[in-house]
Amino acid sequence: MWRPPERIRHPLPVARAPRVEEAQASLLFTPLTLPSGLELAERTWVPAMVPWRASARGEVTPEVLGWYARFAAGEPGVLVVEATGVRDVPSGPLLRIHDDGFVPGLRELVRTVREASGGRTRLFIQLIDFLRIRRRPERERFFVEFLAVTAAHRSGLAAATAEPAWQSAPEPELRRALAALPDAALGALLAPRELEALRFGARERVWDEHEPSVAALPRVLPGAFARAARRAREAGFDGVELHYAHAYTMASFLSALNVRRDGYGGDLAGRLRLPLEVVAAVRDAVGARYTVGCRMLCHEAIAGGSSVEDAAFFATHLARAGLDFVSLSTGGKFEDAEQPRIGEAAYPYTGPSGYACMPTVRSDARGPFGRNVPEQARVRAAARAAGLEVPFVVCGGIHHFDQAEGILARGDGDLIAAARQSLADPDWFRKLRLGRGAEVRRCAYTNYCEALDQRHAVVTCRLWDRTPPRAGEPPVAQSADGRRLVAPDWS
Repeated sequence: MWRPPERIRHPLPVARAPRVEEAQASLLFTPLTLPSGLELAERTWVPAMVPWRASARGEVTPEVLGWYARFAAGEPGVLVVEATGVRDVPSGPLLRIHDDGFVPGLRELVRTVREASGGRTRLFIQLIDFLRIRRRPERERFFVEFLAVTAAHRSGLAAATAEPAWQSAPEPELRRALAALPDAALGALLAPRELEALRFGARERVWDEHEPSVAALPRVLPGAFARAARRAREAGFDGVELHYAHAYTMASFLSALNVRRDGYGGDLAGRLRLPLEVVAAVRDAVGARYTVGCRMLCHEAIAGGSSVEDAAFFATHLARAGLDFVSLSTGGKFEDAEQPRIGEAAYPYTGPSGYACMPTVRSDARGPFGRNVPEQARVRAAARAAGLEVPFVVCGGIHHFDQAEGILARGDGDLIAAARQSLADPDWFRKLRLGRGAEVRRCAYTNYCEALDQRHAVVTCRLWDRTPPRAGEPPVAQSADGRRLVAPDWS
């Protein structure tokens, strides 16, 4: 995991516990009505997190229900269900919504959240598409199974070894010879994408137009997202969040690295074209009064990536296209990810862009607390300057009342999202609202949870996952290695 050269340990800021009267009169706990007409009880938001609790087929399990019920018990204004796949792409224990057969399980999830929050929490589901990424292969296997041998490989090996016979040698012998070359020689002989496939695992890009399935994405994805949104509405969700952020398909269309030549890449308008077409298809499928928003990046935080100015352009046009909210994040890209171990896939939060998304208490001088909010505020300001009033969700190391209230008072954002702090204490918003802020269990920002996510292990929090059941508490579900699967109860 990448860390900044500066290793300053930042203490948690002093968190003042507001009196109940102050909290209930605050902006944070003021209702907000979205453009769709949906009223939120307050401006608190638990963003999508991936808990790795679905079945291998992407179905809702009892562990999924328990996870979301626990967050709902904290009564946030909005709870967003994890990234849920809109196409039939194997993804392990992540939720899916590409088929009507998933609707009954998702309907039970909606019912569970309604009951746990007393109907106070609005429930959205995040809709995602992702392209193929392979695990890093063993060296021998790569050359035997995955490398497509070309004349360039033959010529390169012949030149590197001064053996012209490699130009016509049997392919199995050629593969064994390539596998035996030192890394330095392979760097000169293999193409950049072949080297990446060897060292990181092969990964598709949205600009791989030579791949028929990738070339077809603009024809396929609007319908896939629209059908998924219709299923979400049928299941009872209050709205959908289109996942246009981080390392995944729609974010990659928005990326400055997108060089597609079919009108869906290149300049700002080309990169925005498919995201706008998806919004239009979803809106046609669910109607004007159903909530549709998106999660997008205010900054890619990679070399040659999209800037805050790009994000301002995208957010303004997406808002004008009829979104009911825009939720902002930062970084989290494959382009600067660390090399994975053999047998594992690259993880997009291991490089500098991942750190920009989820910095820890050991940080540079900027620290980890709200460091991305100023850039997010610039994106919001661009939309306001264009006369658009769509609410913006801001996030990133937000973890105490005065910090959140200050963001809202300055107009840096309209809704306050907190993932890690909400994981540490799902009741923290409710505790603040009830004047019990001194009881908040505060996130330590060590990224213990993120390390579990990187291993595709069930995500928990170090602060509670080994807390024993209290007297009178029912048996607590645990992971195979004895970690508690939900936070301790609070009442």
